[in-house]
Amino acid sequence: MSSVGPALEVRSLTKRYDGVTAVNDLSFEVHEGEIFGLLGPNGSGKTTTIRTIMDIFRPDSGEVSVLGEPPGRSRARIGYMPEERGLYDNLKVMEVLVYLARLKGLSGSVARRRSGDLLERFDLADRATDKVNSLSGGLRQKLQFVVCLVHDPDLLILDEPFNALDPINVALFGEIIRELQSAGKTVILSSHQLNLVEALCDRIVLINHGEAVLYGPLTEIKRRHSPDAVRVVTPDHLDEELPGVGRVEERNGGYVVTLEDGAGPQDLLRGLVGRGVSVEAFEVVSLPLEEIFVSVVRGGGDG
Repeated sequence: MSSVGPALEVRSLTKRYDGVTAVNDLSFEVHEGEIFGLLGPNGSGKTTTIRTIMDIFRPDSGEVSVLGEPPGRSRARIGYMPEERGLYDNLKVMEVLVYLARLKGLSGSVARRRSGDLLERFDLADRATDKVNSLSGGLRQKLQFVVCLVHDPDLLILDEPFNALDPINVALFGEIIRELQSAGKTVILSSHQLNLVEALCDRIVLINHGEAVLYGPLTEIKRRHSPDAVRVVTPDHLDEELPGVGRVEERNGGYVVTLEDGAGPQDLLRGLVGRGVSVEAFEVVSLPLEEIFVSVVRGGGDG
């Protein structure tokens, strides 16, 4: 069953604690079938926002719609992986999965079959009869993800899913998140590992002091914050005599060419070709999301 309209709508959400505003007039939406990054520094209001979406907190004002319904009504269609993990330590892995799946409405046989399939997918099948408290941090993290998936949710909210994982399992999680998107699921990803957010997400919202300071397609955000510079790889020597060029720096086997105001990359390329420069690589310099995040948060807004 699919929802009508966006998978998630947050409209003018405000939440206060003892006179302190944690979330202030926050609005954004998440499209069906996308991987969406919900980002923010510690204390930004991000966790409050997630808990309001999950109907753990009630807003002071504003509205939230989850899969076309008020928070709490569509809980059986959501897979939530909180940053604070919560599993039954003294139960066996399969027992935990079947119990939690049945709470989401699955029959015992379906719960057991789906649990077994997912344990295989996550390389946990050989731990099905082990107690949860015998698992390492990384294996518990994998089990927590399985818990999110066992009832086949339409929307997944993953809060710091990559914690405690080695590079092999980080790659596995990324692969599974992309598979979920390909299957039409919507994934909301919250992580401080911004290189992974950048690799996976279509759009993001960055919350700071309870307000959205960046919101939209990641490619557009990166374009808006990119410096006016181009990386050129050439066996020829480049200098600052080219039209529209302000500075030329040799870096990492190539040149970083900073353009003057009003000059564009195509102007530079035409100038290089016109001078007979042999161009082996030519790309607009793009700041990593981590640098944009730090710049905007320290600057107090969308710089």
